[in-house]
Amino acid sequence: MNQRRERSRGPSRCVVTPPTRGATLLAGLLFGVLQFTVGSSGVAAQESEDCGAGLPLGVAVVDESGSIPIPFATVRLASEDERALDAPLRVQAGSDGRVVFCVPVDVRHATLSAEFGDAASDETEVNVRFAASRDVILRLRVASVEHGRLLGTVTDALSDAPVTAAAVSLGGRAQEVQTNRQGGFILSDVPVGVYELSVRHLGYAPLRHLVNVVRGATTDIQIGLVPAPLEMEPLVATAVRLRRLEIKGFYERKRWGELLGLGAFYTVADIERRNPRIISDMIMQEASIRRVCGMGSRSCRLYTTRMATGFGSRCLMQVYLDGILISEEGEADMWPTVDIAGLEVYKGAASLPAEFTGPNSRCGVVAIWTK
Repeated sequence: MNQRRERSRGPSRCVVTPPTRGATLLAGLLFGVLQFTVGSSGVAAQESEDCGAGLPLGVAVVDESGSIPIPFATVRLASEDERALDAPLRVQAGSDGRVVFCVPVDVRHATLSAEFGDAASDETEVNVRFAASRDVILRLRVASVEHGRLLGTVTDALSDAPVTAAAVSLGGRAQEVQTNRQGGFILSDVPVGVYELSVRHLGYAPLRHLVNVVRGATTDIQIGLVPAPLEMEPLVATAVRLRRLEIKGFYERKRWGELLGLGAFYTVADIERRNPRIISDMIMQEASIRRVCGMGSRSCRLYTTRMATGFGSRCLMQVYLDGILISEEGEADMWPTVDIAGLEVYKGAASLPAEFTGPNSRCGVVAIWTK
């Protein structure tokens, strides 16, 4: 089956009940889609494909009530065993809401989650050998637009090793979660506001830190707990992730792309700080990228200088807007900078992720994501 491995390394939970309000809304949104997708073939249709030495792991994505399959949801599989699975797998479900992963035999435990628009499932940890005989059910929950969520990782401040089973809670709310094997946790559907985040684990000094939950966004928190006998300040770093960019995989590509030097990435904060007149002003700061402009200031074309490759001195870059190719002639300035949420710049075919590869992408790609 056609599974794409991203350039990143990987880092829970059936009686039929009446549909909830969120499930009813989601069902309404999907009704039109289902009329056009019945009978079409998706990834799940390839279930019978031979996985070779791997184990087939089926996943079914349904609404919160468990009665309605969700077509074309994005399913993510990660494993704590980096030697066996060196990157999370992200695959789109078929028209029946199902997808089958071919999991390497060395992977014993995996973490599964699904997303579709503003709906997301809880992370579910499974034993691959036991789960291979039946589908793993992931239920999507529609979060209120008046709410946000916290996505975090807890590690040892000295060794950087993940801290498992740490208790995480927010002041004033009864919900408490524990970190998984990778030290990760999620607090979903949290009302907008400022909270005192509490993290506790035996052998570590307790942590209390104020966090701001933003409307319709994910706040990413990296926490370093300090072993109890030591006297030092805990390490906390926070960043707000836009839900739209997170679903599109922008933050994972940014993390590993910057680590491996595969591209340049800009967030809203970067764009606001530099305040470019037009977006090509910012892109031009990258080495080997040039532009040629017409009579108007918004008709510039971006190109890379690739004399050694035989493609000439001006090799026009492709431009994508929200994942869709809009220009093969390097025209990126037609979109106002105030509407841009994220920007990815790749200067050659060797650094491109699978989403942007193609027969005419050898000169590089500019990917623009709107708010």
